[in-house]
Amino acid sequence: IVVSRDGTGNFRTLQEAIESARAFMDYTVTIYVRNGVYKEKVIVPSWVENIDIIGEDRDKTIITYDDHANINKMGTFRTYTVKVEGSDITFKNLTIENNAAQLGQAVALHTEGDRLKFINCRILGNQDTIYTGAKFTRLYFKDCYIDGTTDFIFGPSTALFEDCIIHSKRNSYVTAASTPKEAKYGYVFKHCKLTAEPGVDKVYLGRPWRPYAYTLFIECELGKHIVSAGWHNWGKQSNEETARYMEYKNTGEGANASERVAWSKQLTKKEAEAVTVDAIFRTQSNWNPI
Repeated sequence: IVVSRDGTGNFRTLQEAIESARAFMDYTVTIYVRNGVYKEKVIVPSWVENIDIIGEDRDKTIITYDDHANINKMGTFRTYTVKVEGSDITFKNLTIENNAAQLGQAVALHTEGDRLKFINCRILGNQDTIYTGAKFTRLYFKDCYIDGTTDFIFGPSTALFEDCIIHSKRNSYVTAASTPKEAKYGYVFKHCKLTAEPGVDKVYLGRPWRPYAYTLFIECELGKHIVSAGWHNWGKQSNEETARYMEYKNTGEGANASERVAWSKQLTKKEAEAVTVDAIFRTQSNWNPI
């Protein structure tokens, strides 16, 4: 299925293309999105599965909108540009952006489905860029560029970020995980590079949106904008007893392990080697209703 703004494809909007997919498909449909700026709020509904949405060029295929939380009391969770409710969805080679004025929380990507992949994408915003919005769902980000200001990767899902650039646009916090106590893993960053705008010099790796927040940085390059303490307790000392904040063999000017808060942890080699893709994404919960 080809999407093109100039009318030469099957559809002019991505939403129309998604709506054309059959419910609960057991085969994969590829939606190819030609270069252009697509100003639309996109929803992949829960009954749409097994679709690959592939852009022509990451920097020139742009899905954008500009809602923020303080428009008509919208609140954070309705501000998304792209909301993914379906499972087994892949996004590749495109930009997902919320370019709202900095007047409130503004989500670019809101996920609720399971087994979602984002490959070579740019995900751009300010406060609350990526909301990983459903417990025990599994997300994989590879070779992505993600930027924002405050808590710009947040939520309860399990997510692996590999070889991504994580760019801070303001002194604030990168992550705000709300990992459930029962989830073995939350956010895992492997071989990522944390960068910042000029003049940004006081950024924390994370603060716990909920008490059992899990965030781990493995062999990442941390710029000098990362504060020596590394982590913040969100002004609540009890979070220090429960938050799961860890690092292993990070490098760069922001990676000095000796000055980290005492309630964070440096993994051993054995512990780090156990954090494999299979381990992270193993099904984490069972349910017996009787």
